[in-house]
Amino acid sequence: MNDATSNTDTAKPPINHSLKMALEMGPLLIFFVVNAKWGIMTATATFMVTTTIALSVSYITTRRLPAMLLIGGLFIMVFGGLTLALDDDMFIKLKPTIVNTLFAGALFTGLATGRNFLKKIFASAIHIDDEGWRKLTWRWAWFFIVLAILNEIVWRTQTTDMWVNFKVFGIMPLTLVFSFTQLPLIFSHQLEEETDGDSVSQ
Repeated sequence: MNDATSNTDTAKPPINHSLKMALEMGPLLIFFVVNAKWGIMTATATFMVTTTIALSVSYITTRRLPAMLLIGGLFIMVFGGLTLALDDDMFIKLKPTIVNTLFAGALFTGLATGRNFLKKIFASAIHIDDEGWRKLTWRWAWFFIVLAILNEIVWRTQTTDMWVNFKVFGIMPLTLVFSFTQLPLIFSHQLEEETDGDSVSQ
């Protein structure tokens, strides 16, 4: 009885998916609005502040920091800080290229060394076999490469406002579409949940 009570008390609150989406998209949308009104430098500073707030709210409400949100936040602080300190927006524009390249490199390295980092992060949410994880990781690694290349093309050939539009309304929709296209793979490799033990215990 006491053990059960203590486990309940220390359990982390469930993730509110609406709040999670707001924390991920909120700073980006504010970045877009501020850039349109006051320019990239003010938008970058605001992006850093709102990202810090999003990370704080995430930790306060769920007692956890999602890995992707935390890593993205750290890079925003670094490249946003360089942008403001050196008065050069190249750094904030380079961030998606470098982050996506590092993500891809980490996934490729993990596959080459027998460590599936994507599985470590999402195993609690996605229940598929090892072959499914391998295929899914390959696909995400190459998708990150594509995002890095697209970002390089856009920021080097288009205006700052166009790049901001792409960052806010291009990268996220592309990521969502790509995620949905992976559902057939996930379903085809999905593990069957073990319900026999649960039925007996009930």
